[in-house]
Amino acid sequence: MSSAETRRYFRAFRRRRSAYGSLILFGLIFCIGMAAELIANNKPYFMMYRGKFYFPMIRTYHPAEFGVRDRIVMDYKTFQYRASDRVVILFPPIRWSPYEINKNVPRFPAPPSRLNPLGTDDRGRDVLTRIIYGFRVSMLYATCVWILSYILGILFGSVQGYAGGRLDFIGQRIIEIYTAVPYFFLLIILIAIFQPTIWLLIVLSSLFGWVGISYYIRAEFLRLRKFEFVEACRALGMKPGKIIFRQILPNALNPVITFSPFAVAGGIMGLAGLDFLGFGVPPPTASWGELLNQGKRHFTTAWWLATFPSAALFITLSLLNLIGEGVRYAFDPKKY
Repeated sequence: MSSAETRRYFRAFRRRRSAYGSLILFGLIFCIGMAAELIANNKPYFMMYRGKFYFPMIRTYHPAEFGVRDRIVMDYKTFQYRASDRVVILFPPIRWSPYEINKNVPRFPAPPSRLNPLGTDDRGRDVLTRIIYGFRVSMLYATCVWILSYILGILFGSVQGYAGGRLDFIGQRIIEIYTAVPYFFLLIILIAIFQPTIWLLIVLSSLFGWVGISYYIRAEFLRLRKFEFVEACRALGMKPGKIIFRQILPNALNPVITFSPFAVAGGIMGLAGLDFLGFGVPPPTASWGELLNQGKRHFTTAWWLATFPSAALFITLSLLNLIGEGVRYAFDPKKY
């Protein structure tokens, strides 16, 4: 894709103001999620104590360095110091870690308050902090699944489309059998057998998520393999691998780019569903689905556990869908 075409697609994307605004807003949310430790943490950015500088967010210090003798883990939020110690502490905007329990509330889960703007969950952990960290977990899962599944789909689809004939016929029959398997239930069974981790979920989801994009890549290769530039490459003796990946694939990436935002949105929704059912990331990892599961269990007494995670999921999926619509509009061949 040339730079002129890229600029043309970007200008078309910008004309969809809803999509362009969604991209900016999603980028802001993405930055907040990726910098979760800088936004929500019970450790300060830096601390000056008796003329010395400390950076607790980067390095772990023993409480004895600050004159604390009755504990082995330093609690900077409750640190008692004298005016003569010349202490300066700079905390993040949200002074909670995703695993920290607020013991100063009358019950768990606790409603929204000044200390916990979105309330606490049923273990006393700050809901806003866990939503921020849960976004990063969701994006890690969705992005990795998107990349791995699209790599597999591109490989299978390109080989089938370029080869055609008997190899394409056999490949399509194998894929039809493969797609007949109820992969969501099989995924739950495999997760129930093995110890669930985020990386196991990514691998298993990628093994079942590549089929859709392979259909589109195969169709693009079937269309492009008879073009003159491909015939010229064959006449020059270029190897099939170079023809596939250097000549045809760059011209067949429109489906990959167009469906990518929807694939990421589907990955986020899939992880939330697995976490809601209890087959997702292991506790105490912060996740939106686990918060929604708590909201289901405490629906009549803790409305915030269902409301705020649902709102975060709705906003994220809506932004990604609007971005996807803008990308699809920009790459619409009928306009050019």
